[in-house]
Amino acid sequence: MKTIRAQLARGYAQWEHHLTTMEGAEVLVVSSGIPFQLWRLYQHFWLVCLLFPTVSLVQTPLPPVRLFLALAALLFFAVSYTWLMWPHPASSGVHKRSRSPASLILFGVLVTLVLVLCLLYDSAFLWLFIGVSAIAGVTLPMRSAFIAVVIFTLLPLVISVGASGGIARVDWLQIIPLMLLVRGIGVDMIGVARLSGAIRELQSAREELARLAVMDERQRLSRDLHDLLGHALSMITLKSELAGRLVEQEPARAVQEIREVEHVARLTLREVREAVAGYRQPRLESELDGARQILSAAGITCQVEHSAGELERSTDAMLAWAVREGVTNVIRHSRARRCLIRLTHQKSTVCAEVINDGPQRQQLEGTKVMAGSGLSGLSERVNSHGGCIEAGPLQTAGNEGFRLWVELPIQGHVEPSQEERL
Repeated sequence: MKTIRAQLARGYAQWEHHLTTMEGAEVLVVSSGIPFQLWRLYQHFWLVCLLFPTVSLVQTPLPPVRLFLALAALLFFAVSYTWLMWPHPASSGVHKRSRSPASLILFGVLVTLVLVLCLLYDSAFLWLFIGVSAIAGVTLPMRSAFIAVVIFTLLPLVISVGASGGIARVDWLQIIPLMLLVRGIGVDMIGVARLSGAIRELQSAREELARLAVMDERQRLSRDLHDLLGHALSMITLKSELAGRLVEQEPARAVQEIREVEHVARLTLREVREAVAGYRQPRLESELDGARQILSAAGITCQVEHSAGELERSTDAMLAWAVREGVTNVIRHSRARRCLIRLTHQKSTVCAEVINDGPQRQQLEGTKVMAGSGLSGLSERVNSHGGCIEAGPLQTAGNEGFRLWVELPIQGHVEPSQEERL
């Protein structure tokens, strides 16, 4: 199941590209929860809690020693806060650093320092609990972080009641906003850490999935090429040696052997190309599923009418290419609200239509297929398969839209290309 999903992801790489280039779709490619620059701003913003005790120290006449110790403690708090909060929550080593013994010891020292400052100085130092609560949300495991945030939310009230001599003398205009901030910042940081951790796990899973898919594809390609080339090269070697021995004795038979070598070489070349190309050929059913998803994500109603039945592999792949190109054009070049994908079976041919009701951003030039676009590549594929293709605005009066139509023979003979004849 992992390999299948990875292969589908590779097949729909262009869907992801088109989605991310659509207006307002950048949110689909956010990989780290909070951008690093925003995290730096958010992290340092809460150092504003140092402003309150600093202003209090400046306005309060204190002995030089006490003033120096308080300022040194605030500087130590700022440096420790920055060190503990510096790693981005989505970084691979954030938990190893933030939950290391040194980090936990430093966090405990900061909590003790804040309590001592609150007891030795005035209530302005209670604002340091904002920074402590933020550190707890990022540093501690989720359950421990919630408990710590609750404790840090209540500590300013407990300290204020003890310092003022009773609950009636508490400065509620300061304590209530402070408690709300301590709780809010702590819970917010817990959420950020939790979300970033989930995103980090998802990234790791996707990387592992891609790695396994690449390994699986390499093994399959190696196995298939070995099966294809092993027998063919052995036959070419034997017939070449036989032709060399028969050149003088039986020239006519030697010529026949050389012709057979040429035939085997051509056949092997075609089989190798088919084997390699088979890893890139889409499947119609998978393409239809992807079309439904991509059109739905773009806000376009998708209707699929599939009555073509079971198809030969190359025809199935060609129709899949047609559906992919048609849906790509709907997303990139129209303002459609509805899209119809119709697959029909008619005697010796099968047809695919992709119709949308939106005006095109770029008008079609020429009578058939616009040159210089993805439709040109599709036209080459269809022509090499013995089919025909038409693309242009809808001819229905009063209706805006675009129609891509592809017709393929069910059993069509494909002439070898000039390159294959070499």
